Amino acid sequence: MALNLRPISDQIASVREVCPQAVALRRGDRQLNYEQVDRKADRLAAYLAQLGAGPGTTVALCMERSFDWIVAALGILRAGAAYVPLDAAWPDARLRYAIEDSGAVALVACATLQDRLQLNVRGVDVCRDAAEIAASPSFPAPAISPESLAYVIYTSGSSGVPKGVEITHANLLHLIRWHIAAFGVTPHDRASHLAGLGFDAAVWEIWPHLAAGATVCLADDAVRSSPELLQQWMLQERVTIGFVPTVHAAPLMALAWPPETPLRFLLTGGDVLQRGPAAGLPFAVINNYGPTEGTVVATSGLLEPTSDVASAAAPPIGRAITGTTVYLLNEHGEPVSEGVAGEMYIGGHGIARGYRNLPEQTERFFLPDPFAGTSGARMYRTGDRAVRRPDGQLEFRGRLDRQTKIRGFRVELDEIGAALARHPGVEFAIATSHTQGADNQLVAYVLPKEATCPTAHELQNHLLGILPDYMIPAIFVHLSALPLSPNGKLDLRQLPNPESAPRLPAREERPAASPTEEKLLRMVRQLLANDAIAPEDSFFLAGGHSLLGMQLVMRLRETFGVDLTLRQLFEAPTVERLALLVAALLDERCLATIWAQVLGRDSVGPDDNFVSLGGTPEALAVLQQRIVAEFGQTIPLEELAKAPSLRQQA
Repeated sequence: MALNLRPISDQIASVREVCPQAVALRRGDRQLNYEQVDRKADRLAAYLAQLGAGPGTTVALCMERSFDWIVAALGILRAGAAYVPLDAAWPDARLRYAIEDSGAVALVACATLQDRLQLNVRGVDVCRDAAEIAASPSFPAPAISPESLAYVIYTSGSSGVPKGVEITHANLLHLIRWHIAAFGVTPHDRASHLAGLGFDAAVWEIWPHLAAGATVCLADDAVRSSPELLQQWMLQERVTIGFVPTVHAAPLMALAWPPETPLRFLLTGGDVLQRGPAAGLPFAVINNYGPTEGTVVATSGLLEPTSDVASAAAPPIGRAITGTTVYLLNEHGEPVSEGVAGEMYIGGHGIARGYRNLPEQTERFFLPDPFAGTSGARMYRTGDRAVRRPDGQLEFRGRLDRQTKIRGFRVELDEIGAALARHPGVEFAIATSHTQGADNQLVAYVLPKEATCPTAHELQNHLLGILPDYMIPAIFVHLSALPLSPNGKLDLRQLPNPESAPRLPAREERPAASPTEEKLLRMVRQLLANDAIAPEDSFFLAGGHSLLGMQLVMRLRETFGVDLTLRQLFEAPTVERLALLVAALLDERCLATIWAQVLGRDSVGPDDNFVSLGGTPEALAVLQQRIVAEFGQTIPLEELAKAPSLRQQA
């Protein structure tokens, strides 16, 4: 049977022709059908074409997860260009580098970000420029070759700067074909979209499902704050195919699920899964593995449920997907025997074109495939080790090189060392990863320059201006000399154990400023097993991640009775700021009780209006007196009247 090599933009246009009113995108009570999505993408494509976008060009895309992001990506593809997905949470220096390195002819982002980056690239804000985009004249859609670029995604690079992986339309279509066939995707399916936009899992969540005419359901950030909320959202949205990063998969599988759940497949990947599913789950759990260079997924496998999850071995990563081959080779490039660990080399239709503007690295990692029997076939050297079991499934056995996974993101450890070495107080620095329990933490070993000794907090702030937050070490070990071998080479085996080695000073410690801050400090120190954490230290830079963040949110609910989202924790990551947020929420709850009593109601909401609920001038005066008695503050009546909602008064 002939392969479908029509680009994804054409496939979505075909869905529009067949079922224009079918829901393509859904978020809460908002939705867009295929007619609306495709028409908006058409207009944006025409507008971008006027700016020079077309085959052989790239357009950078930096927006929040939203309908507009997906429409913009589709519009870029429709124009014949490749999109470059960027995460708005990256430091400005990293964003600038990726945009300039990719050679983008335009940047689709909010005007605020465009002004901040100050780049010599045409900026497009889909809200600000909506009228011009809508008025763009029709243009003949360009012919798109399967070998044209679909997207360029930036990952951590060992040279100290990120590297762009070039994915072609043929690569993307390979992923789409396999996914639709493997999971039987139909227009009746509803798929989740949770992944960060700088993470290539977003590619997997969006395009195969839109190509099949299914509905993509976008989750709010709050949904990811706890397994319970994520489960509730999936059930409410009737999600049938859901991808969750590895860090969220284990707690989600541990929940009790109703037998009639619509979920058919729970897909996971991005990191090492420690435990498989328990018996009794009403859906299949699929573990997946794949580097960005292999177009998201290279191996996939159904996990067999077990009645003894705690003692079971780590689950396998499955077998090579259709159209992909996985070789396990020794140091001489020869296949190893069954049961013997070898380095993973991936061949087949998913292998990327290479690294953008890095011909030497491309030549080093993208090699001729001597086993394919096809002229021009290539394979990618992953640096990962695996063992093939008798049943053909692969077991992941870790990395061979200076690369690791943190919170699902690939991290080149040498990029961190190179960034640290730019600090004026650092003579030498190297980063490693250290496993503590089930967590993988980054450790920085630092040799300070003579007469200087930067603090860990100072170095973290330095790195935050260069690297994304998941690449910031939690531990900074103080080196008094370089660990050298007898022949004078750096010997990483001599690096001291970070749990017992002397560390760089954190900062000048101060006592907790309030009882709430003191309780929070104890809570965070216990959760991260680190008594050196100060009120000003970031939870995430001290070793916290999304899963631990969920646990902290649950403990806050148990201790203080307040409901926070994971997003709020990211916005207030220090104990100092978190204490202020908790205090504000407690004040709001107390004020809500006063409101309800004054108005004679059972409860009130944060956006309720005092006057609309029956608040008279006399009741406003009573409210003023109650606020004085409870909070010790006298607020003039005219100010209370100007802030009629509970949220405004709080």
